[in-house]
Amino acid sequence: MKQAYQIGLGVLLMAMFAACSPKVVPKVSEAASSVVPPVALAVTNKVYSGQKDSLLSLAAAEDAPMIIDSAGNQLPAEWVATVNFGIRKPNYVVLHYTAQDSLGQTIRTFTLKHTQVSAHYVIGKTGRIVRMANDYLRANHAGVGKWGSITDMNSCSIGIEIDNNGKEPYAEPQIKALIYLLKQLKTNYSIPQANFIGHQDWAPKRKPDPGPLFPWQLMAANGIGFWPDELLVPAPFNYDYLTALRLIGYDISSPKDAVVAFKRHFIQTDVTPVMTQLDLNVLYNLSKKY
Repeated sequence: MKQAYQIGLGVLLMAMFAACSPKVVPKVSEAASSVVPPVALAVTNKVYSGQKDSLLSLAAAEDAPMIIDSAGNQLPAEWVATVNFGIRKPNYVVLHYTAQDSLGQTIRTFTLKHTQVSAHYVIGKTGRIVRMANDYLRANHAGVGKWGSITDMNSCSIGIEIDNNGKEPYAEPQIKALIYLLKQLKTNYSIPQANFIGHQDWAPKRKPDPGPLFPWQLMAANGIGFWPDELLVPAPFNYDYLTALRLIGYDISSPKDAVVAFKRHFIQTDVTPVMTQLDLNVLYNLSKKY
């Protein structure tokens, strides 16, 4: 039994850290070689491998729990291996813009230990995709926020950074590559259409990205997130828009921030913290999709 368990665990752990479809996502060393010096890549790859090995050793541990009662006595406990388990997989994708000047600058930011920030993928303006963390690993991209009942988005999501300063239109090759990547992730992990959100949706009090210039309507046309229908049924009189925002997922502890985040995503032409009749109609339409 123990041998079978260890073999099964080994297979799962190898799958957990295996690369996904190299035909779509190039290795970091290949994609980033023109923006990061080879020596720097060698150093960061070594650090990544070391941290990965540490995580593997934690996942492979087979110890009984150490539980101490109020009198200081250790409770009886033992290890018995189950045969019914698997690896955790991402269930959300959070989209960001980098707010930096280049793909190379962002890669450098994510390879410096002191920054404490990262993402699973970075997409350059030319459509180049740089993968920086295995999809099953927890990257530091979302930060403090709330979406529905989730308060730790990093533990259940994939973070994608798009090379954009927040003031410019997104490049066409970049968006094409993004859609291709998102479709693959959606298929690989059975991610629901509703679970593709922006950083602004997750953290409306802190973050504006990917901003009102991001093509959410095009994303929805490709099965990535939702977009309102062209024909809108008017929202009911005295429509409780805050409850509707909360049911979609928004943190309404700061109503104005929630409204602005919603409008950055679904209105885009107007991001003031006031709900117009059009905004109410859009929200009423969208609430039926979630």
